[in-house]
Amino acid sequence: MAETTKVVAKKRDRAGKGGARSSRRDGLIPAVIYGDKQAPVMIAVDPTSVERVMLREGFFNHRLQIDVEGTTIDALPRDVQVDPVTDKPLHLDFLRIGPDSIITVQVPVHFRNEAAAPGIKRGGVLNVVMHEITVRTKPASIPEYFEVDLTGLEIGHSIHMSTLNIPADVRVVTREKDPTVATIAAPTVVREAAAQAAADAAAAASGAPAAEGAAPATGAAPAAGAAPAGGAAPAAGAAPAAGGKAPAPAKK
Repeated sequence: MAETTKVVAKKRDRAGKGGARSSRRDGLIPAVIYGDKQAPVMIAVDPTSVERVMLREGFFNHRLQIDVEGTTIDALPRDVQVDPVTDKPLHLDFLRIGPDSIITVQVPVHFRNEAAAPGIKRGGVLNVVMHEITVRTKPASIPEYFEVDLTGLEIGHSIHMSTLNIPADVRVVTREKDPTVATIAAPTVVREAAAQAAADAAAAASGAPAAEGAAPATGAAPAAGAAPAGGAAPAAGAAPAAGGKAPAPAKK
């Protein structure tokens, strides 16, 4: 199950941009806790207690215990606004959770034993379709991650959702019955060769261009110097065709 982290905070005297700027001047991160059918609580968070977990995988499904001046509130991170230049957090949103809350979170997928997959050893590529899986569950049942064992998998093998170890009290949110999580794809060279072969086959099926030297289509204009359709060109100095008149002699 996902771990729980303690966060230290204090109440903010006022909301709005002025209160947020005041918290930042004090070296704190302005934040709000909402949800669980209770009024929002405006707080300022000690950055040292939260920045160390913000960079971890699956931060948004990490349970937090926020100590607000002696009162502990269970929550999940819901949003982080960061400075576009420094990447420092400017504001945090937390969702308050109770023991019976049903929440939606994204659980990361981990892949292990790539070296034990014959398909990858032969140059196959692990094509990850789902880096995270959306689930609905109670806070105490949030999985830290789902694990996929690649041992023995060959090129062309697909890993489906049904092969994962999903706890009974965790419901996967998906529109497909058994979606693909990952596949072992063929090497790039093989895929490119297959694509070229498919393109060549498609070109052949659509009709190849006429071969060089083939007769022109009916009604097409003859090539330069070619005989008109229906007869060969007369040779130089040849007699005129039967019934034709001889050319008049040149005058002296």
